[in-house]
Amino acid sequence: MLLLKSFILGFSVSAPVGPIGLLCIQRVLSRGVTAGFLTGLGAATANIIYSSIAAFGFTVASAFMLEQQFYLKIIGMIFLVYLGIKTFHKKPPQDSARVKGESSFQLFASTLLLMITNPVTIVNFAAMFAGLGFSGESSSLQMAVSLILGVFMGAVTWWLLLSIGVNLFKKSITPHLPIVNKTAGILLILLAFLSLA
Repeated sequence: MLLLKSFILGFSVSAPVGPIGLLCIQRVLSRGVTAGFLTGLGAATANIIYSSIAAFGFTVASAFMLEQQFYLKIIGMIFLVYLGIKTFHKKPPQDSARVKGESSFQLFASTLLLMITNPVTIVNFAAMFAGLGFSGESSSLQMAVSLILGVFMGAVTWWLLLSIGVNLFKKSITPHLPIVNKTAGILLILLAFLSLA
């Protein structure tokens, strides 16, 4: 039952379309399902890191990251602006067939880096876990592992469904890809400044 609850939590935390969702959609349209899924997998990996810190109470790590959150947000903002500019100038697939794209690892790592610069996620997970009845002091290791595993599985399921779903409409969207890229690029830059504010 706890695994199912944490699965739903991981799914619902990932579902709102923010910067990562935009990147995932744009990458599915330009590179395919695998590129979109790897983007989401980077986000899900960041979630598993932060949910582990929240569940196992790594006080020193969480305190340090929360103390440094301003600097981490600046790094995240700069990286998001960079991705926004890169997306804005990205050429449609037919124009960029000869242009070397990001490797699978780069697709994964760029999202992981973007997500890891938001340490407030630790506090969010700690609060959500408490809402599910988890207490770091009194709860078992098995309970903590179930929570973390459920969150990860829920997040991965969302990113897989989003990637497949966007791919289903790829043919009708691809002719408009230059507009999609420019819109996504502008939104990523705006979200970068909004996240800092």
